[in-house]
Amino acid sequence: MVKRTERGWAGHFIGAHDCMFRRNTLLERGKDRIVVSTVGGYLRNEKLETIGAGGRYFETMAFKAKKVGAYFDTVFSKELSFKSPWEICADSPEELPDDVDNQADLQHERVVAELTARLEQSGSV
Repeated sequence: MVKRTERGWAGHFIGAHDCMFRRNTLLERGKDRIVVSTVGGYLRNEKLETIGAGGRYFETMAFKAKKVGAYFDTVFSKELSFKSPWEICADSPEELPDDVDNQADLQHERVVAELTARLEQSGSV
């Protein structure tokens, strides 16, 4: 069984403190730990900015995690691949859907579900 913990901080992106949307989910099974992180709504100087190339305003990434102090934290050199959609792009902030936060939430949940299933099936990632 995979243990899931929702955490109150971003798991990646150096500018995450300026993001209006941040999710961080820790998945644990045996000795395996995975952080799934979604960020977006990057607000700089009162203007919504992209967080990556190609008009990316929201993104989800996953990494292996290791114990750092009291917490399991992201190991940035151990990024994990997955098949679920991971980005929300637009040509401008005005072209983002009205429910973009709900879409980012769903995107995060799909990645969590995919990686949870992988952990449950194979026992590791």
